[in-house]
Amino acid sequence: FFFFILLRMVLEHDLLHPYAEVEARKHKLKRLVQTPNSFFMDVKCPGCYQITTVFSHAQTVVICQACTTVLCQPTGGKAHLTEGCSFRKKN
Repeated sequence: FFFFILLRMVLEHDLLHPYAEVEARKHKLKRLVQTPNSFFMDVKCPGCYQITTVFSHAQTVVICQACTTVLCQPTGGKAHLTEGCSFRKKN
């Protein structure tokens, strides 16, 4: 009886309830529940305050329809927003 109590193994990490910070750093396919890294967002133009929907990993330059201001520039991964633009994730 005492032998089994002494051999009880203690895990360093809880595998069923991982921390959110740890899950966010993992690869999208190695998370406990597979989720994509990309998202859609509403971007507000700093000039005319019109809202445009933009993909987070946009591969083309996104321009405001009303005032032709550049809202974001593509990079190798996530698109960089122009300075002064505000955004929020869409649900």
